[in-house]
Amino acid sequence: MAFNDLLLQVGGVGRFQQIQVTLLMLSLLLGYLHNVLQNFTAAIPTHHCRLPADTNLSQDEGLEAWLPRDRQGQPESCLRFTSPQWGPPSTNGTEFNITGALELCTDGWIYDNSTFPSTIVTEWDLVCTSKTLPQLSQATYMAGLLIGSVAFGTLSDRLGRRKLLIWTYLQIAVSGSCAAFAPNFPTYCTCRFFSGMAINGINCNSMTLSMEWLPIHVRPRLGFIIGFLPSLSQLLLAGLAYAVPQWRYLQLMVSLPFFVFSIYSVFFIESALWYSCSGRLDLTLKALQRVAQINGKQDEGEKLNTEGLKANLQKDLAVNQAQPSMLQLLRFPAVRHLSLCLLPLCSTVFFSFYGMVMSLQTFGMNIYLTQTLFAAVDLPFHFLVFLSTKALGRKLTQMGSMLLSGICILACALVSVDHLYLRMTMAVIGKGCITASLGCIVVYTGELYPTVMRQRGLSIMTAWANTGSILSPLVAMTADLYPSLPLFIYGAAPVAMSTITVLLPETVGQPLPNTVQDLENR
Repeated sequence: MAFNDLLLQVGGVGRFQQIQVTLLMLSLLLGYLHNVLQNFTAAIPTHHCRLPADTNLSQDEGLEAWLPRDRQGQPESCLRFTSPQWGPPSTNGTEFNITGALELCTDGWIYDNSTFPSTIVTEWDLVCTSKTLPQLSQATYMAGLLIGSVAFGTLSDRLGRRKLLIWTYLQIAVSGSCAAFAPNFPTYCTCRFFSGMAINGINCNSMTLSMEWLPIHVRPRLGFIIGFLPSLSQLLLAGLAYAVPQWRYLQLMVSLPFFVFSIYSVFFIESALWYSCSGRLDLTLKALQRVAQINGKQDEGEKLNTEGLKANLQKDLAVNQAQPSMLQLLRFPAVRHLSLCLLPLCSTVFFSFYGMVMSLQTFGMNIYLTQTLFAAVDLPFHFLVFLSTKALGRKLTQMGSMLLSGICILACALVSVDHLYLRMTMAVIGKGCITASLGCIVVYTGELYPTVMRQRGLSIMTAWANTGSILSPLVAMTADLYPSLPLFIYGAAPVAMSTITVLLPETVGQPLPNTVQDLENR
């Protein structure tokens, strides 16, 4: 009897699984809010230089006398005249733009608070010479995701899923709340880094604990639900940000629920599979019997005993103990080939995905509507990729979704901002395609790696993919050179990397490889 049979014996998908998995998915949903939170907490409103303190606007012909105009005839955001300039404006700006001496905004800035009453940008003046700092704080958060995936993934195998979940819930609650009360930008970045660490710990352990308590035949359904959670989270964030536009209140609102999660997670039941793989059969027995009792299968639970578990799980224990390390596995040519192909694919998909979802203000449409459109488009593309992987296979679907997303993003970069609806259409389709590519690569990676290293392979690919998410906000800084340059890079990357898919084998209709030898025989 394998472990899956034991799960079926104690109730399969019973009351316990329904309650615990639902609570875990709830924390995942709210956790994803933090990934794109800075779209609103770090939004950049329209701004211009604050005038000198002794300025009398009624005597100095109003604000226009102090502000030069850019090429579009709009007031400059980062410059002002040293003294008020007299004279009527010309068709290309103002006559006094040519002769008036300019200076930086030494007295600070005035912000348009109609859409965003308060953001980290307006509070700490992260504009003009400091305008790259919001991207730096997002990159810092993404670096926390990378560190968290490595650190908490390793600790989870040693300490268990439940303990790590309690800790990470508490960490995101404390660090997220501290970010809401941060007195300065460096403190805010530090809090965001620890929040990023905790979020990836929650992601990994929530999914693992859910999967390990579900029978095999139910796990694909859970994976399908998990695929929708980021999209639902984006929709939720658009509503929350519209209702609570002050950044400190919004930051606090998405962080406080994790104090509640940390309390009720104390009552979670640790993975019996992890107990058995750790050789603690007495705790495995207790966990299974407790689950059987909750599921109304107490009689079945009483039939279990330590000796029976040892006999039934002997094969699983032997396989677990015989697993080689990742470095040993990389000595095999097939594993090296697979990893070298998947690493750039995963990092590119994450790079373009976060590049698009964190660039909402660059498209020129209402940011709340853009966030809603970007979230809503995921639903049809999830179904399309599901049908495509069945009909065309993983390989063609992965290549096609990356290629199409890159083409649409490049088209968006080429379309003038004057053609707003065409530009937004290309952006929404491109985002939908890259989301489809993200969903496909997760399934594809799991099917490519053999059983002896599948979980570790997925963990390494996820950690490496976060390097792409770290680079995406840094690439956004290139907008200073040319406004559409970041979009060109976000589009060119998946087009170029999609060709790597040719080097990977097709997996649809094929049995999953169990050993490295199975992989080499493909």
